[in-house]
Order: sequence, then C-alpha cells, then structure tokens
Amino acid sequence: QVQLVESGGGLVQAGGSLRLSCAASGRTFSNYAMGWFRQAPGKERDFVAAINWRGRTYYADSAKGRFTISRDNAGNTVYLQMNSLVPEDTARYYCAARVNWSSSRPSEYDYWGQGTQVTVSS
Repeated sequence: QVQLVESGGGLVQAGGSLRLSCAASGRTFSNYAMGWFRQAPGKERDFVAAINWRGRTYYADSAKGRFTISRDNAGNTVYLQMNSLVPEDTARYYCAARVNWSSSRPSEYDYWGQGTQVTVSS
C-alpha cells in the first residue's frame, strides 16, 4: 500500500508559478513510477506529467516547456514545477503511483492522492 499526499496548490495570477509536492509513504518509493494528472469540473482526468523509476520523464503537450516533474527518492517526494501558468491550467491536480513504468492513462495507476487545487486567475 502507498499513501500519497499532495500539497502546494493555490491561487496564482496568469504568468505565475507554483510547485506541487507529493509525499509518499508505504512501499519502496524508488520502485514506483509517479504521475501528475489534473481534472477540471465536468471534465475527464487528464495526464500532465510522469516520471518512471529510472527518472525518465514524460509530458503532455500542454505541459511541455512549462512544467517540470522531478523526484527525490531519499525524501519519498515527487514534484511538479509549473511555470507560465494560464487560466486553462486551473484544475485539481492529483499525484498517482504505479510500479516501475510510467503511463499517461489514469486507469493504469494503482494509488492516488486526494489532490490539490490550482486556480489561475486572468
């Protein structure tokens, strides 16, 4: 079992930055691929970024060049640095975990956090 707790969300103006954190506890963190997803009201949960157990990263087109995912295996934490935020980035952001290899499909992740709200004002 893996427990995930997100933090770092908030209200920011367009063009601003936020850094989300996801603290993991339970099984060996370094064995897990970690993903960030987001969900706006009335919409599906969308892939944002992922990092596999070897540290290789993957991004949705909307995140490329603006967001950076990273992990600290010693601290059991994964981060999402978000720059140049736009109102379309407004959503609840979720951290997820699955063994070894990352995926862009929410259904392939085994563990989820409760999410953290990000609101970008224009």
